[in-house]
Amino acid sequence: MKYLFLPIHFVIGNLIRLVDFLTSPTPIKRPDSEQKSVAEKCKNMTLYHYPACPFCVRVRRNMKRLNLPIRQIDPRKDPQWMQTLEQEGGKVQVPCLQIVDNSGNSTWMYESADINRFLEQQFANT
Repeated sequence: MKYLFLPIHFVIGNLIRLVDFLTSPTPIKRPDSEQKSVAEKCKNMTLYHYPACPFCVRVRRNMKRLNLPIRQIDPRKDPQWMQTLEQEGGKVQVPCLQIVDNSGNSTWMYESADINRFLEQQFANT
């Protein structure tokens, strides 16, 4: 039974990625000065995600729509990233948005709805 699950997971994950690619949202347009300000705010943010995770897709689609150049990390690709997510963030769960303040302190935000709400509050009206 375990071996049957892997191909189904693989097929569904790639289907999610394909649908995401085919229905990708159009980024909002901002004047250059505003977009530079947005990019500056985004420098202190990192999204930990898995490419085929539907909740991660939700966050990435919102980031694209809001035209946010937030660094994206797949923690499975490097053990150090996975360790950072677990030790500093508190758990291995994606999506997770790391927000570093001016003092260097990190806030770790989990749950796609919470992340999207935060991004909307910060960037939808800029």
